[in-house]
Amino acid sequence: MKTLSGNSSALGGCYNPRMTLVEVTYELQGPLRPEQLRALGQFANTYGLRRFRIDEHLNRLSFEYDASRLKETEVAHVLRMARIPAQRRV
Repeated sequence: MKTLSGNSSALGGCYNPRMTLVEVTYELQGPLRPEQLRALGQFANTYGLRRFRIDEHLNRLSFEYDASRLKETEVAHVLRMARIPAQRRV
């Protein structure tokens, strides 16, 4: 897990200094279907979730979120609600 703490000078001064950015990666059971990709687009509406990346070659999905607002269990819950087939955290 990679953590970026809220040092405003290191982050270009554009983030709240109290923000703690965390990246978590999940291994997927298989490639995502179009409806699952659309569901990922809804993550923009989740408070504290900043962005996601899909690695189609390794079958992995990574999320960056603000740990001062969200817990990893809440990120996993959002994945389950969107029916994203996450096997395990890597």
